[in-house]
This record gives sequence, C-alpha cells and structure tokens, in this order.
Amino acid sequence: MAPSLCFGPFRLHFMLLVFSILNTSLLASDPPLTLDYYASNCPTLFEIVKKEMECEVLLDPRNAALIVRLHFHDCFVQGCDGSVLLDDTFSLKGEKKASTNINSLDGFRIIDRIKNNLESECPGTVSCADILTIAARDAVILVGGPYWDVPLGRKDSITASPELAETNLPAPNEGLLSIISKFLYQGLSVTDMVALSGAHTIGMARCENVRARIYGDFESTSGINPVSESYLSSLKSTCPIGGEDNNVTAMDYVTPELFDNSYYQLLLKGEGLLNSDQELYSSLMGIETKKLVHKYAEDAIAFFQQFSDSMVKMGNITNQDSFATGEVRKNCRFVNT
Repeated sequence: MAPSLCFGPFRLHFMLLVFSILNTSLLASDPPLTLDYYASNCPTLFEIVKKEMECEVLLDPRNAALIVRLHFHDCFVQGCDGSVLLDDTFSLKGEKKASTNINSLDGFRIIDRIKNNLESECPGTVSCADILTIAARDAVILVGGPYWDVPLGRKDSITASPELAETNLPAPNEGLLSIISKFLYQGLSVTDMVALSGAHTIGMARCENVRARIYGDFESTSGINPVSESYLSSLKSTCPIGGEDNNVTAMDYVTPELFDNSYYQLLLKGEGLLNSDQELYSSLMGIETKKLVHKYAEDAIAFFQQFSDSMVKMGNITNQDSFATGEVRKNCRFVNT
C-alpha cells in the first residue's frame, strides 16, 4: 500500500476539507464551457490574442509570467470570472489592493490592449475572463511551454472579493498542508498543485517574499557546495536584510525566461526560492509531493502534460453566480453601466 500523504491529526482535517469541497459552487468540474464558443461571432479571437501576446513577450519575456499569475489569482477568487481585473470605484472594492495582490500583480495593460482590439473586431462579444484564460495559454507557449485547448464561454463577474483574495491565495511562506487545503477547496488535487507550481519556472519574486527563505533554511536544504553557496551569496546581495523590498530575483535562476522543468530540478537541490516551493520537496508532510517533484524533474514531457491538464482544470473553476448575473464587460477594469 502506498504511504498516505496525511496522517495522525491531519487525516480528519483533510476528510472534512474534501467533504466541504463537494458542497461548494467553486468546483473545477463540468462547467458550461465549449471549445467553439466564439467560432461564429468572433472567429479571429485566437489570432488577435496571439498577436498581442507575441508582441508583449518579445518586448519582455517576463510578461508571460505576469499573465499566468493574473490568471491564477483570478481563478482562485470567485472562480475564473475576471474579478481580479476590476479597479476600485465608489461602489466596488476590487481585489488589486488585497495584500496578496498589491505588489504581486501586473500585466493589466496587456489585457486592456487585447480587449480594445477585440472590441474593435467583435464588440461586446468576448469576456475579459476568457481573454485572460487564452492569454495565459499563449504566454506559456511563447516561452517554450506546452499547448492546450481552452474551453470558453465565461462571463465577467460584476463583483469582486478582496476578502477571498486574502484567504484563498497561497502565500510565499505558507506551509505545505495549508497550501494543499487551498487547492483542495478549489477542486484541485495535490498533483494539480505540484504541476501548477511549476509555473514558477518563469517569473520573478520580490525580496519581501524571499528573505524568510534565504536567511532561514536555504543553506540547510541546499547543503554546502560551491554553486549553492554562490547562489545564496547572490540572493543576499540582491535582498540584504533591511534592504529594498521591491528588488526582484528570478524564481528559476538557471533558465528564468524559459518554461521548462528546471524549477523541479532546483527543488531537488534544495534551491527553491520561495518557502512554499521548497516545501513541496522538503516538508516532512510532503510524501506524495516529493514523488511528484522527482517525476517532473526527470521527465519534462510528463510535467508538460500534467501542467496542461491542470491549467484546463483550473480554468474550469466557475462561479455559478457569474453565469446568472455576469456580463461581457466593455472595459475589463469596470462593470458595464
């Protein structure tokens, strides 16, 4: 019998979490989405999104990570409904200023440009939530990652929830069991969690989010070797104690602008940049996650396949209220008047 991921006092906790998932409307299962949703009323949709993303990634490869992160932060709050794109107004408090988002999200202007192009071509047709989902797929492809089909037909929410942004999104220094519970709540498995974490093979992290790691257990997990010592020294130079919080460093220093499985190979070496990343391999509770890290580190094809499947599954997290009361926004930053 395979060893259980959870044991002792945690078993009941996870049973209750799974039970609660079965009773929530935010589930990654059987949403009313289809691959040909815009085939007749906006046939140039994919071409328009792709061309804009090609320009943005050519301008700066880091833009790919910005869009993938936006998509993730959208789907974990009210489902994939474009709520993360909403600006604050007199009558609506958006999610952008939540502590989990305020210094972590960018790329909004990229979505604005795509939306403007689509409004010229297919006015009032394509939701911002769908635009973000397609753009995230294209972003991954443009930096060397896998392709997947994107089911479409999402509506844009007319509400946002900064409160859910605070509670639903995993934090950089969060423990493994807590992160697992947040993915389970969304209907995503441990396998989905480990595969989706692989998106950290691209993108940057702020010093505020990595100091606890580089001045904490980085040295003990990475061991004493010249490469790790040199890397740690470089990290401390970029993020000195008491230094600038907004300095950034690559989460995958080996191939920072290429979507590959290098992220998992770094975890095997104990060189994960975020505590939440290294926990996948180093946590005593991570029996299953450790196996998956090994698998994806050794087999890039297996990682790409699971990442594609998990991105579709995450993109299918739906807020049923948005299908009843949602809309297709004319401007992704504001609900229609």
